[in-house]
Order: sequence, then structure tokens, then C-alpha cells
Amino acid sequence: MSHREDALEDFLSTTGALYDETRVRLLAFIDRHGPLCVCDLQESFGMIQSRLSRHLKILHDAGFLRVERRGRWAYYSVRSPLDRFRLYAMEEIRTLGLELPALQRVSQSCAVETKTVHDKTDKKGRS
Repeated sequence: MSHREDALEDFLSTTGALYDETRVRLLAFIDRHGPLCVCDLQESFGMIQSRLSRHLKILHDAGFLRVERRGRWAYYSVRSPLDRFRLYAMEEIRTLGLELPALQRVSQSCAVETKTVHDKTDKKGRS
């Protein structure tokens, strides 16, 4: 593929990711609240995990999000640094004045659940 074709594919992927109200709201929400566990996003948006994961994958593949694995949980944040085009898109999203759901943080219980699972594994491994 030529550089021009790669650039066009990247452009279409980026603009396509933004051509969905749910994804724009997710991006604005993550931008506002910082790194969030999938469970926090699921609870806050009242969305089933498979649908949420699909939206997050599209935003990640389009270069807007980074994902960090912590145990069995995935935490999403806005990628930094963003290139000029994506940065401009984020600045535009911030000016939209979107009504976003309240943050329903449940990741503390995820962390406790993960720690409990790891503690049980450690105890089993040591026995």
C-alpha cells in the first residue's frame, strides 16, 4: 500500500469512528474522567459489555484511545500525544457541550474482586 493509500485509510478510520453519537459521547466521557475501567463505562452508560467493547475497539483502532491492562481489567484513556487531526477532533468534541451520564465508578469493587482472585490463587499456589 502506498503512503497516500495508508493516509486515506487512516483518515477514513478516524472519521468513521466519530460518525457515531455513542462513540463521541464515550470519547468525551473518557476525556473528562481520565482512565476508566470498562466496568465503570458499562455501569455509567448502562450498556452491555459486548456493545461497549465494540465501540471502544473502534475508537482504539482509530487512534483515539489507549488501553492498559490491570489484571483482568482494561482501562481506557485518551491517547497522548494525539496527532494534529485527532487533537483538533477532541477540541471540537469538548466544545459540543454534550450531556454525559454521571460517572458510576465500580472499578474499586473490580479491584477488590481482582485482588481476591489473586489472593486465592497465591494461597493455592503456596499450599
